Amino acid sequence: MIVIKNEDQIARMAVACEVAGNLLKELRSFIRPGLTTKDIDHKVEEYIRKHDQIPAFKGYGGFPGSACVSVNEEIIHGIPSPKKKLREGDLVKVDLGSIYKGYYSDCARTYPVGKVTEENARLMKVAEESFFEGLKFARKGNRIGDIGHAIQSYVEAAGFSVIRDYVGHGIGSDMHEDPPVPNYGKPGHGPKLVPGMCLAIEPMIAAGKYQVKVLDNEWTVVTTDGSNTAHYENTVVITDGEPRILTCFDRDIVAQNA
Repeated sequence: MIVIKNEDQIARMAVACEVAGNLLKELRSFIRPGLTTKDIDHKVEEYIRKHDQIPAFKGYGGFPGSACVSVNEEIIHGIPSPKKKLREGDLVKVDLGSIYKGYYSDCARTYPVGKVTEENARLMKVAEESFFEGLKFARKGNRIGDIGHAIQSYVEAAGFSVIRDYVGHGIGSDMHEDPPVPNYGKPGHGPKLVPGMCLAIEPMIAAGKYQVKVLDNEWTVVTTDGSNTAHYENTVVITDGEPRILTCFDRDIVAQNA
């Protein structure tokens, strides 16, 4: 069931999303070679709790971290570890969220670790831009399939692939609500978009093939061909006009690496 949010509920989500979005921006200057993925997780939890919110991911479904920290071929659900150290040229995806008065935020970015290759910089940029291509269709009267089709078309035109096994989702008083929001699809298909719908739109793309597998830790998802991946996510509200992005304060991540 799709839950339409009222103004008070959206206001609570906006408070959670402001903290999460600003945290993503702060991570730009924090992430560097030599850090461990656990260092990033500690930073995320510390920041969220400092702002009197609750890390949404910690304990969710048994997940041990406050953030999913995924490196290179790991696309999502990377478990933070003090043994996994970032190296120059890595791509690290940080997916995080917080809870404020019972309502969730959810967002993700891909960060360059030091200087990355031109191909990896382009992969990050295409993931980010594909989100905004999909966002053009996140308007009242359109359908979920319109968003996914726009994302898929942009990504595949750039020579990359869209992950099929994992998708975006509704969000509100639960982190994962209806409707599913695939990053692929047919125009004119799926639930109709109406004001008050809140969506986590999150392109997940691979430099190679889109097939993935889950590692033995039962969480971390990687590409089967070992190709690098990128992830870009924001929490979005459907309105009577332009969609409202609640978590985006950092459009220039890739520019710093150019």
